[in-house]
Amino acid sequence: MCGRFTLTASPEQIMEAFDLDELLDWNPSYNIAPTQDVLTIVNDGQRNRGGKMRWGLVPFWAKDLSIGNKMINARLETANEKPSFKRLMERRRCLIVADSFYEWMKEDGKKKPQRIFREDQKLFTFAGLWDRYREGEDEYITCTILTKDSNAFMEPIHHRMPVILPKTHEQEWITHEQKDATEMRDWLLSLDDVTFDRYEVDSYVNSPRNNDESCIAPLTT
Repeated sequence: MCGRFTLTASPEQIMEAFDLDELLDWNPSYNIAPTQDVLTIVNDGQRNRGGKMRWGLVPFWAKDLSIGNKMINARLETANEKPSFKRLMERRRCLIVADSFYEWMKEDGKKKPQRIFREDQKLFTFAGLWDRYREGEDEYITCTILTKDSNAFMEPIHHRMPVILPKTHEQEWITHEQKDATEMRDWLLSLDDVTFDRYEVDSYVNSPRNNDESCIAPLTT
């Protein structure tokens, strides 16, 4: 799964990495948690656009926002079949930008937080789905991160991992064209995994209230 991640790059670095014309109001974050805003990229048929979405998918037909707390992740293996995700796999795909994510590894009866990042330490993107939800006069744009079975690197840490797109395939994921949901699932499952590294961090990161550089500092013993 994926329940916490970081995006510490500056707006200028993000704009350059993803060829964006503009990026409004984004501040680096060391501990992004569910229900908070995340930085996403979609394609409008002409160009890529960067903007904020609320993390935790709320389908347009939901009765209230609280369902988003349970829908921060979506299983890729069945996303082409589930009513909440099939339509989004076809036409509402997004990139969710990050530079690392956290996972808690069980060891000696304790859960030890690990910071996981690209081996080259560059920005990367999770494969995401998004939807619009209206509550009275308010509109919320929300998203979820697709997950899959862990690869050899992630298996010792957790049995599930986020779907992370190779740089060369990001644009294909967010193409404006409508796609078949099953074909998109199979395509994602066929992609090679990005090479990652990790180190242990302090349990300070366990609380989403903590959001500063201490969250990403390697644990010293």
